[in-house]
Amino acid sequence: MKHVVVTGAAGFIGRHVAALLEFGELATVGRITLETPLGAAESELARADAVIHLAGVNRPTDEREFVTGNVDFTHTVVDALERAGHRPTLVISSSSRADEDTPYGRSKLEAERIVADYGARTGAPVAVFRLPNVFGKWSQPHYNSAVATFCHSVARGLPFEVHDPARAISLVYGEDVARTMITAALADGAGRRMGAHHVVEPRYERTLGEIVTLLEQFKALRTELRLPDFSDSFVQKLYTTYVSFIPTDEMSYALHQYTDERGALAELLKSPWFGQVFVSRTRPGITRGNHFHHTKTEKFVVVEGDAVIRMRGIDSVEVVEIPVRGSDFRVVDIPPGYTHSITNVGAGEMVTLFWSSEIFDRERPDTYMLPVQDAP
Repeated sequence: MKHVVVTGAAGFIGRHVAALLEFGELATVGRITLETPLGAAESELARADAVIHLAGVNRPTDEREFVTGNVDFTHTVVDALERAGHRPTLVISSSSRADEDTPYGRSKLEAERIVADYGARTGAPVAVFRLPNVFGKWSQPHYNSAVATFCHSVARGLPFEVHDPARAISLVYGEDVARTMITAALADGAGRRMGAHHVVEPRYERTLGEIVTLLEQFKALRTELRLPDFSDSFVQKLYTTYVSFIPTDEMSYALHQYTDERGALAELLKSPWFGQVFVSRTRPGITRGNHFHHTKTEKFVVVEGDAVIRMRGIDSVEVVEIPVRGSDFRVVDIPPGYTHSITNVGAGEMVTLFWSSEIFDRERPDTYMLPVQDAP
């Protein structure tokens, strides 16, 4: 198994890289952080089969730190590799701003040059990734990206400003970055494209206004038990990023329960793209249902207790009986045009998970009462 050294291992992307390598059992991991003594860092680099160099500075209090953090430390890395006398693959994160004539841009461009010279001089495989805005879990507000700041603020109800909502930015997802870099680091010589800047896919183009609107929708949808449209991979990744910023004391919340003599029922999740999930508790001997739907379809899963599910076509006399137990995790499909019921036949409470293909609409419920066992 290869030994991969990750500089900046405690940072946003570094944590992704180290976790994917370690928990995926792809390689052993050597971590270099700000707290790592120079001697220990050089020892790690000396036994590396590959190095993913992520350490750097992007928001210092003193502009001179761009040189010490981005340029000088990159020199330290390549010097240690050369002194060790072997040629591990070197992958480095740079920035899409490396071509800008700013202290930050110049420092990133110089770090790229150092890595390219190392590859040309030693023949070691190198890969330079010029990254746009990166978002995802473990990012820091007011430091890693505007997305992190927006997520942090929206999740906590804090004020923030968007100076130009129409401004479009390019974004990549932190885990996508980490996986792509790992692929380059572990490939045999695959990073040997000198002068080429490797890219991370997919890359998303969104305006700041669109991002903030989505985040505010996520907050509202959570209280409404609704989910966004996950068919858009950007929406899915932005949502997981937002959820990672929810304060721990707000991660749990109670569902509204509808209670009567039968037991209790609570809606769990809703989405216009997949319908609705709800859960119920039913007392012994109680029957729920005895109704049918013209268009809506359902799935029943008893997760605790014993039940009999009965159904029949509304123009038929044949009753279908399906016994189910919570220990079986058995799914029963309820077609449209079939009146159906579920009866708790056990000694204790029955817990059932339901899926419906439509969100329940009280104005148009598509629910018609008809006993299953009183056939015409």
